Amino acid sequence: MDYGLPLHLANFSTLFVCAVLKFPQMFVLFRAKSTAGVSLNSLLLELLGFIVFVSYQMYYDYPPPTYLEYPILIAQDVILLLLILHYNGNLKQSLIYAVVFVGGWKLLTIEKWVIDLAMSLCTFISAGSKLAQLQCLWRSKNSGQVSTLTWALASYTCLARIFTTVVTTGDTQVLVRFVAMTILNVWVTLTVMYYKPAAKKQD
Repeated sequence: MDYGLPLHLANFSTLFVCAVLKFPQMFVLFRAKSTAGVSLNSLLLELLGFIVFVSYQMYYDYPPPTYLEYPILIAQDVILLLLILHYNGNLKQSLIYAVVFVGGWKLLTIEKWVIDLAMSLCTFISAGSKLAQLQCLWRSKNSGQVSTLTWALASYTCLARIFTTVVTTGDTQVLVRFVAMTILNVWVTLTVMYYKPAAKKQD
């Protein structure tokens, strides 16, 4: 079966969605000037997972269309991190995070076993980011500053990547990661929607 057209559509739609994925969350934070319900730990773990994943894909020379959105997502996460630190009054900590993440990025590709080990842990790191956000929502019972649209779009991109991974590389580690992320992203989306009526702000 020729998957040419569906594959191109999946790659293009994922890239397009990811180009604006974090914008709704940024707008919500700009408007509210508060980070209630938004987990800093979740964002940090997500950023770490993205860095590991894109490093792995580049190390093994995977087709760029299968991971091209990750540099865009990393840039958006960095902006979100700065916003959260700003509204929490901890902007000075951004320099520490920058040194840690840049240094870690360099270390990932020093040896093959390092990037392989990091990728084997990537699913757990990314899953931890979603669980941290869920825990934050359960604790605060307020999703006023959490964008439903951002999490719904994230669910779609993971579904699309399940298809592109199966058709292109067939990498089991990558596939397991996207399946797990799809389930957890949907879970977060539903939780955000559940707590929305109690929120003071709507996105």
